[in-house]
Amino acid sequence: MHVAIIGLGEVGRCFAEPLQRAGHRLGLCEARPSAAASELALSLGSPIHSRAGDWIADADLVLSCVTGAVSLDVLKQVAPCMRKGAAFADLTTASPDLKREAAAVAAGRSVRYIDVAIMGGILINRERTPLLAAGEGVAGFKALMEAAGSRVKVIDGGAAGDAMSLKILRSVFTKGMEALSVELLMSAEKQGVREKLYEQLLDIDRTPLRDFIEMLVRTHVVHAKRRAHEVGDAEHEMAAQGLPSTVLPGVGERFRKTAAALETQALGLPEPSIDQALGWLLANAR
Repeated sequence: MHVAIIGLGEVGRCFAEPLQRAGHRLGLCEARPSAAASELALSLGSPIHSRAGDWIADADLVLSCVTGAVSLDVLKQVAPCMRKGAAFADLTTASPDLKREAAAVAAGRSVRYIDVAIMGGILINRERTPLLAAGEGVAGFKALMEAAGSRVKVIDGGAAGDAMSLKILRSVFTKGMEALSVELLMSAEKQGVREKLYEQLLDIDRTPLRDFIEMLVRTHVVHAKRRAHEVGDAEHEMAAQGLPSTVLPGVGERFRKTAAALETQALGLPEPSIDQALGWLLANAR
């Protein structure tokens, strides 16, 4: 198959050699090639094009590896050069809404658009970095990329924008946990109780993650007022240790907002389901 790679930064260069090794014919495009890009092109025996053109016309798949800021403009330049039914895989960090807009533009050109989120550090795992994909033609993309050594997870029934949405949501969770864990273990270490803390967290460790997260949300809409006071107590204790928290003020604000909403719009359910809890939270989000 003919695969065109638009953008020869770290991502584009990462996939070029494995795709050629898997037997695919490559087309390379980069407006301002770096020394690393030029060296790669020379080793692969493939010239670097400076812009989209007729050379893309017979490409079965285009990999867009540019920055998110220019992703839509690149699609608008490339799609008119592609044949109908070819696939355009957007590996950029463009927002979910921008990817949905790009999918609509691609559909207008009869090009299949695939939203791809890179779920790890490309410099560490190279082509083995996990990819999350959604959109039209995703099965063919998965087969082609996995034959070149990639790991692709397809979102069942997913549409353009879903992969990037899930990547961002995962980051909300992991980065929030990272910041909280930093403050938690700093405080525990300073008090000399780090190992004992792990013992006190064993019940959480033994609970499936989904059950634990949903339990927090279900009980939050019932006990937010009391828990807001507990957050304040924890914040004061950390300050007294000489470790003022940057995380807990935001946590406390979340609890106070829920508590205030409960004062004016009572939930009226002692044990809400996750759907009921989320429905109430979204209805009172403003």
